[in-house]
Amino acid sequence: MVLIEDYTYQPKILVIDDEERIRRGCSRILTKENCLVDVAENGEIGLKMIGEKFYDIVLIDLMMPGIGGMEVLAKVREQHPDSVGIVITGFATLEHSIEAMKKGAFDFIPKPFTPDQLRVVVSKAVRMTRTLQDIATEKTRLKTIVNYLAGGVLVTDKRKNIVLYNPALVRMLGYEGDSLDDQPLSALTTNERLAGIIDGILELNPGEFKVLSAEIMPREGEKGQSDQLYLRAQAVPFQNRSGEILGSVAILDDITHLKKLDEMKSAFVSMVSHEIRSPLSTILTQIHVLTDGLAGKVSPKQADILGKISRKVQGLVELSNELLNLSRIEAGLILQDKEQVQLMDILENLVGFMQTKAEKKNISLNIKKANLPLINADVKSMETVFDNLITNAITYTPEGGKVTVTGAVKGNFLEIKVSDTGYGIASDELPRVFERFYRVQTDKTRHIIGTGLGLPIVKSIVEAHNGTVRVESEEGAGSTFYVRLPMR
Repeated sequence: MVLIEDYTYQPKILVIDDEERIRRGCSRILTKENCLVDVAENGEIGLKMIGEKFYDIVLIDLMMPGIGGMEVLAKVREQHPDSVGIVITGFATLEHSIEAMKKGAFDFIPKPFTPDQLRVVVSKAVRMTRTLQDIATEKTRLKTIVNYLAGGVLVTDKRKNIVLYNPALVRMLGYEGDSLDDQPLSALTTNERLAGIIDGILELNPGEFKVLSAEIMPREGEKGQSDQLYLRAQAVPFQNRSGEILGSVAILDDITHLKKLDEMKSAFVSMVSHEIRSPLSTILTQIHVLTDGLAGKVSPKQADILGKISRKVQGLVELSNELLNLSRIEAGLILQDKEQVQLMDILENLVGFMQTKAEKKNISLNIKKANLPLINADVKSMETVFDNLITNAITYTPEGGKVTVTGAVKGNFLEIKVSDTGYGIASDELPRVFERFYRVQTDKTRHIIGTGLGLPIVKSIVEAHNGTVRVESEEGAGSTFYVRLPMR
């Protein structure tokens, strides 16, 4: 038989036996099989050699004077857990075998034994040492990769004990304590959002896969600080072959620069919008002076041209107004006047006000009245939200269509639905409808003028009230927007 298939690999073997013929025979046989063999005549010498050098395989005589084989085996296991121990014994009883296995023996070989018997046992041990080396190499490679990742890595078991982490994670979360190996997650951080997504992963059903994410601030409560960190955490489960959840893997990325860039962009948009609104208003005023004939008689042709200019300038004014509103919302400047609000009253007033617009297109605009509890909200903001949604529903519904507004209680939330029988939105465009400046363009809607900021404003206001907004739609079959606002 071939003991070692890969001749570039030379396992280091130590034979500890008080019988010279056993030491000499093992050394001769194993050396011919490309092994590096050392021998020791008793347990004391063997332990000294093990303390000075690592051996892949140690063959240990069970019955020796002085330090016995069991004690040597235990010391080998203690000092070198990756070494494979093989017991040589002339008393191969079941009790000896069980005791040797408890001490960490991989296998045993009874005396007297043939060269082939030795080769078979050592061959199995060699395969085990190669496997252990592969595992150790893979662990080292994984640790090296993880340690040099720019993002934070956090692996926990199903009891939320830390299995693996890297220096980037420790730095991001500001941890300066001792080693976190096998420590509970609470020893590293008490951040509720990070703990929340990890809990969500560990609560998944077997075989279920989900990615949970959250934005966290390690130094929560210091929002005004210039060195505030913003982190994006994403967690996924890791499972065994049967799909059982064994733990979670979380990746943390520093998104502080993106946050600051977004703040700079918002400040720039706000500044530009503010600066252009005043001259645009002046231009509109001067156009009205001309169209009203206050600067002299205007011909029908000139009046038509001035009208077109006026509509374009008015569109720019509306764009600047919406950009300013969006900047104020994101800066938290328009939600200072929250009060107890009856949302149904606001909806009824808006529906009544827009009846004229709906009637011009022969659209049925209805509201299903309901007794809704009061919520804490900013009145003007709520008017802006539902004014946008109802206006959009009328605008994107062809003549003869229907728009319906409905309010109901869903758990701890108020849910307001604005449904229409309009053009609808294609499934591939649905994820983008709340993006700034994004507008659904089809042959039926291309003629509709808009800024693409209405829905982003709606989303920003609703989220500032700790609510959510979503849309369901099918092209050619209308759309329904759902706004959920917390009751308390």
